[in-house]
Amino acid sequence: MKRLIGSLALVLMGCAPALTAPPRYVVQPGDTLYSLARRFGTTVAALQAANHLEGTTIYAGQVLVIPSGTSPARPARFVQEGYASYYGPKFHGRKTASGEVFDMYAYTAAHRTLPFGTRVRVTRLDTGKSVVVRINDRGPWKEGRIIDLSYRAAQDLEMIGLGVVWVRLEVIEEASTE
Repeated sequence: MKRLIGSLALVLMGCAPALTAPPRYVVQPGDTLYSLARRFGTTVAALQAANHLEGTTIYAGQVLVIPSGTSPARPARFVQEGYASYYGPKFHGRKTASGEVFDMYAYTAAHRTLPFGTRVRVTRLDTGKSVVVRINDRGPWKEGRIIDLSYRAAQDLEMIGLGVVWVRLEVIEEASTE
């Protein structure tokens, strides 16, 4: 009883150790359990255990508990939102600004300023579908567009026939300067 009264007194005086809720994260379109494990410096298994997940499927808007002892890695180096377009057969086999030959079936893209070789995750914001492409060309030159994707990347984003879609770009690997 004495111990209980002493603990109660500590709590009332504000001296008790604070009980804090574990950190939480709201899943964004394009996130995967694997990318979140890397971002928070933990393992997929730890995320599954902390959130009582049986598989690796997560959904945009879902709130995940982040296992204690982890912290987010540095934020994305570059994030941009805007319209994406694509190019294909007309340019297939031609040289790109980087000097390599354009292959409409490769996962590549054109961006006005990102260094050649930079890998970018492109997420279609209305569907959550995403694809990773490597920057190997300059463009797009049409006003209001931020990236031109290869035909293959556009197929994965289900934008063939639509022409343009609203996307988010996130640099996931900067080009090496060596």
